[in-house]
Amino acid sequence: MAILWRCGALLALIAVVGVLAQYEWQPRDAFDEVKAKFDRATADNCPILHKSDLFLSDDTVSHLPDIKEFDQNPIFPNRSALLLLHNMALSRGFYWSYILQSRFIRPAINDTYDPGMMYYFLSTVADVSANPSINASAIYFSPNTSFSSSYRGFFNKTFPRFAPRTFRLDDFNDPIHLHKISTMNTFDVRDLGAFPPDSVSRDYTQDQYKINDWYNAWLPDDVDRRHDTKTTYQVEIRYANNTNETFTFHGPPGADEDPGPVKFTKPYFDCRRSNKWLVSAVVPIADIYPRHTQFRHIEYPKYTAVAVIEMDFERIDINQCPKAEGNKGKNKFADTARCKKETTECEPLDGWGFRRGGYQCRCNPGYRLPAVVRRPYLGEILERASSEQYYNGFDCTPIGWLQKTPIEWYRLPAYTREKYLAHYYEHKNYSKGAISIHSEKINVNEVLNFILGVNEKTCKNFHKQDLILNGDISFGAQEQFANEAKMAIRLANFISAFLQISDPLEVYSGKRVADKPLTEDQMMGETLALVMGNSRIWNAATYWDRSKFPNRTLFAPYAYKTQKNSRKFKMEDVARNNKTGEDYTELPYFKLMRQRWAANFDSLEKYYMKMRLRHNETGEHSQKYEHYPNFYHAATMQHGHWTVPQFDCKGYVKKWLITYAVPFFGWDSLKVKLEFKGIVAVSMNMLQLDINQCPDDYYVPNAFKNTHKCDEKTSYCVPIQGREFELGGYKCECLQGYEYPYEDPITYFDGQLVEAEFLNIVNDDRSRYDTFKCRLAGAASARLEVTILGALMVLSWLLFRRWSR
Repeated sequence: MAILWRCGALLALIAVVGVLAQYEWQPRDAFDEVKAKFDRATADNCPILHKSDLFLSDDTVSHLPDIKEFDQNPIFPNRSALLLLHNMALSRGFYWSYILQSRFIRPAINDTYDPGMMYYFLSTVADVSANPSINASAIYFSPNTSFSSSYRGFFNKTFPRFAPRTFRLDDFNDPIHLHKISTMNTFDVRDLGAFPPDSVSRDYTQDQYKINDWYNAWLPDDVDRRHDTKTTYQVEIRYANNTNETFTFHGPPGADEDPGPVKFTKPYFDCRRSNKWLVSAVVPIADIYPRHTQFRHIEYPKYTAVAVIEMDFERIDINQCPKAEGNKGKNKFADTARCKKETTECEPLDGWGFRRGGYQCRCNPGYRLPAVVRRPYLGEILERASSEQYYNGFDCTPIGWLQKTPIEWYRLPAYTREKYLAHYYEHKNYSKGAISIHSEKINVNEVLNFILGVNEKTCKNFHKQDLILNGDISFGAQEQFANEAKMAIRLANFISAFLQISDPLEVYSGKRVADKPLTEDQMMGETLALVMGNSRIWNAATYWDRSKFPNRTLFAPYAYKTQKNSRKFKMEDVARNNKTGEDYTELPYFKLMRQRWAANFDSLEKYYMKMRLRHNETGEHSQKYEHYPNFYHAATMQHGHWTVPQFDCKGYVKKWLITYAVPFFGWDSLKVKLEFKGIVAVSMNMLQLDINQCPDDYYVPNAFKNTHKCDEKTSYCVPIQGREFELGGYKCECLQGYEYPYEDPITYFDGQLVEAEFLNIVNDDRSRYDTFKCRLAGAASARLEVTILGALMVLSWLLFRRWSR
């Protein structure tokens, strides 16, 4: 009996070990190494960890946006958050460089034109509040280089250290929110330059700070008093009184310089601050230093600060696929995917962040999916599979017989050509020019011919209504131009925060004084920074409602550029166009915003801040801001308005532009309720959109929907990103049960080739469009099945015996 019990226990142990061990078949790889280091650092032990334990290697974040490639290679969705991080940091670097030097535009007086401390703090708050993917924002000044207007008698004096920083708090357990739900709309705002003089570990300029790679990226800037070491940018300004001025200022390095204007840091653990793993984009801020010497020959440009924008490392997608063409950069996680390389290849997916499985396994050329499998194998399923499941599945089946791609082709027979033209009847009877857009079923070739044919010279030949397109032509703008819209929301959020929180009449104890009202230079600089910091924004404007800007009836700084990759920009106060019916308050989207926000503001987002400022000028310690906590209301993405595409033949930028406008708000004169103050608008070139020709639901407003030319019986349409406003931005993948029949390095029919060959049919020219069809899977296979052969032989023998009787 004891033997039986022992045998039973042994069998149970074997079963348990077998069940548990079947999921431990994967060998350890780079992901496990990084994950172990990622989990090792915590808020409790990070102060005593070695510096090397607070950083990950620089190849853990791959495919970083490179400003030198923005106009050449597309930025795919799995890097759109990093692109926003890049552009936000660049925009902030340009703005602070502009505003710190803009005092040279104004008369020299015994005062400073610099923004006050509240301006700095609320600027970093807006960087975070407007962008859910951004975790923190800061400006770090070098020692004794930050001038301020926030203290009496402080003219031409500097703070020892000054570093306003905002990071997002998890307010799940915050007493402000009784619902116990994380809104992620509460921010910790503090001056990291306020610390005791003997606390070296809290000095962000010292090595003992451990995680200050963002500071060491550009600072300290040791310039030997040379005036030609910093890149210059030129702005042509036209004021409301029609006076002109050309302002040249020093800024971050240009996109054509090496290194470029933006540096990314290695992922680091934000110890004793947000206590998260972060990645930051860093841009230098230039200023003329020293100031107010009356001797310009000793005032030289140098980097006095850095703008640092940070995001969670966990939000960044990793690429587990092997290195290949277009994927050759540094990548710690390369070749950690579980795809079976013999029959499948790896393709990354979007939105997975720092976790396994963000890929799919597609069939290699010459292979197809089994008949029971509909789509490529998902990496998430492979990563969770047991060893038995993995080794007995997730394979592709070899295609038995491959055809050679046709080299010569001929005109199709008349009846075949008529068959295709009858199916795509819009290519047989169609209108040309502007009328083509209003057809019941558009001819995409003629629509694009019209749109691409409108330019600065030909726009005068069209009626004004012809230069305003339907909204469904710009389908996808809200997703593809989301980063540009968020930059407009950031400026609108900042203005809302400043108008609602900063009171120029407030009196503080000691020598601290309240921030002055917003100035023309500040609003012009903020608007200009939108255009300079994002290559896809062609113009930006801040339209103030009538009598809402201090000491001005109308004020509307409008910045734009006439060509890409330029260091010359233009800016106008379009309030000078004050003829009846021509001023900016008559713009359709301005009137729409003003009417929409005339009375009810309940849907606006509410943002809370916990602010800690320096106690005095020297900043021996910090203290709570007098209003603690405080809050403001501001607009989000859904509160804005997208315009239809239009070509303004009389405008400053003569392109097909799509405009996004978002409102900002402040208190009324009695400070009892909110009121509409104006809008921020940014415009993008519609021709940078990707066209989606694939099928979609009937209610989706896409003018190009279902205009693809794939053979619907054997294949389906999949969009290809990055081809912009051209036909053929898709591929024809074979349906389940069909296979790609040709010996080719790809396994699909490219949409551009399909469109070109179909156009040959329309023109009655030679075409191979009829060959762009998938083949029934296994139809051409010539394999011998032993069981079937044996059954046939037995059946033949039985029939032979019966007939021979």
